[in-house]
Amino acid sequence: MFGDMMDMMGKLKEAQKKVEETKKRLDTVLIDEASNDGKLKVTLTANRTIKSIEIDDELLADKEQLEDYLILTLNKAIENATKVNEAELAAVAKEGMPNIPGMDMFK
Repeated sequence: MFGDMMDMMGKLKEAQKKVEETKKRLDTVLIDEASNDGKLKVTLTANRTIKSIEIDDELLADKEQLEDYLILTLNKAIENATKVNEAELAAVAKEGMPNIPGMDMFK
């Protein structure tokens, strides 16, 4: 029984290490999003860090319109980045989970 417990602890530590490695890798996965008309483009990492924002000069003339564009486009980009992030981390967590009776909710 003690050996099983040590094996499970080892697997949990290995899974934790894989999750941390995946989080680092997600800093290099870029998510591009643009407004419907292409006047605003944003790039985020899958960890939801903004890397770049490109604004068409036409939007600079209207502060309210620019704010609306930023809100809509950034929210879409964050939503997409979150989906990628959660899918990647869930896959790693599922793969690394030891077989613990009653804990099959991750399978």
